[in-house]
Parts: sequence; structure tokens; C-alpha cells
Amino acid sequence: MTYAVPAQRWTLARTALRVEGDRFRSLLTDGTDPTAMATPEWTVADSAAHVLSIALLYVSLVEDSEMAVQVPDLDTILPATNVDTVADVNAHVLRHFTEREPDRLAALLGEAIDAILTATTRTPPETTVPWLGDARVTVCGLLAHLVNELLVHGWDMARAVRRPWPIPDDHAALYWDQFFLGMLHHDYGVLLDTTLPMPKHPIAVQFRSAYTPTATIVLGDRRIRLAPSDDPVDVRVRFRPARFNLMLFGRTSTALAALRRDVVIGGPRPWRLPAFLRVVHMPNARLAPKPGRTRR
Repeated sequence: MTYAVPAQRWTLARTALRVEGDRFRSLLTDGTDPTAMATPEWTVADSAAHVLSIALLYVSLVEDSEMAVQVPDLDTILPATNVDTVADVNAHVLRHFTEREPDRLAALLGEAIDAILTATTRTPPETTVPWLGDARVTVCGLLAHLVNELLVHGWDMARAVRRPWPIPDDHAALYWDQFFLGMLHHDYGVLLDTTLPMPKHPIAVQFRSAYTPTATIVLGDRRIRLAPSDDPVDVRVRFRPARFNLMLFGRTSTALAALRRDVVIGGPRPWRLPAFLRVVHMPNARLAPKPGRTRR
């Protein structure tokens, strides 16, 4: 399928990256305790360093320059990564990326975001770059992914220091349609592990929200593909992007999201959704091991 990034989505991705980057940086520059635990394993400073390492990696992707994050073997590890090994990669990076001083982290993140936005000013947003698992994502999707990192890890950090952290649905929605669906339009490489046990019959799940185009994803025949939105489906999922993303990344439970009606599951065969999600799921970065520990 031909894929074009709507101009308004590209504009929103660029605006959201600037706005959410500034909000995230404010968590580091207003006297926040960098040693407060943002997740069971990561401090506020660890979380910020993780986001900064991603931003620096993205600078090297859009500027076609040497990798700004100097981590041993990273260039060979990244193409072989899938959603279930992302946590190990994160821990490996943080063992070697040791900056934890809040003001320095904030300043470096601001510089990285400036570099990304400057380098992509004239770049067609449909331009693809290599990503984890040898996937191909658009430049717009790359920005959308970084926005999501700022939102989700900012949520962790803000909770740790008892700060409000509203997540705008329009910014959160970029992750779904520009990053994830954009990747499916191109190539997901080995990021989604289709060597896992597969359902006997294909499963079609339709996703719908007020902020994104309706999309139907089909899992079957050891592959994941987008289908026309009017094709028959097994499951329908209606979602509010902000809470949906927190659910996808393990920050809130499926039960709570359903209770709040942030995610509504229906369709003729909703019981087939768990089998779909065993393969088509996101990394649970909240459970990433602490730098220096070996995950077992």
C-alpha cells in the first residue's frame, strides 16, 4: 500500500516533540530528586538518561552521522532486537551511557531535539530509516516514537516526584498511526516475533479512535499485515490514545483501562484478542532491568 504522511500529522509531530521535550526537561531542572524511583528499577535520572540515549541515536539516524551514543556492539545488537529483548538492550545502553546529572541531561536532550528538528526541516516525512529489529520507520514515525518516550517516561518521573503529568491525546495518538502503523506499512523486520506459537486461524483486529484513522491488523500465516478497514474483523478495539499507550507499555492495567472505558473491546469474537496480543505487543519498558543487573 502506498503510504503518505498527511501534512498536518507531520506538523503535529514536530510541534509535539518540541512541546513534550520542554515539559520533560522541566522535570529535570526544577529541583526534582534525580534519585527518586521512577519505576521499580529505574531512578528519575536513569529514565531521563534512557530517553536521552534514544534521542542521541535518532540524531545519528537523521543526520547520517556517526552514532552519538558510544556503546559497545550497539550497531550489531539493534538490528537483532525484538520487542521481548528491548529491555535487555536498554540496560546494556545505560551501563555504558553514564551521565546522570539532571541539568546536563536536560541540556543534552534539548540539543538533541534541536538537532533532530533542524536536520529534518526539509526531509520528506515519508523518508524511511532503519530502526530496531531491522524495521523501517518513517522520519515522522521516528519523531512520533520519541514523543511517546517523552510522554511515557515523563509520566513515570512525574509520579515519582508527585508532579502532574497530563498526556494530550493528540500527541499520544502519533505513536499509533505514525510510528506503529507507519512501520507496518513498510517493514517490521524481526521486531515482532512471528516465530512464536501462532493461532490456527488468522485473527483480524480493528483499532479505532477519534484521533487516528481506523486500521485493521491481521495476524496469520506467520506475518502481520494491514487490511482494508472494511474487511471482516474478529475484534474491535476503540481507544483513547493517552490511556491506551499507558496500557500498552504496562503503566496501567487492561482492567483499569476497560473500567474507565479508555479501551473498549467488542466485535464478534473478542476472546481472540489475547492470542493476537501474544505476538502483536509492545515492550514493557517499566520492567527493564536496572543498569548493571543481569535479567534472568
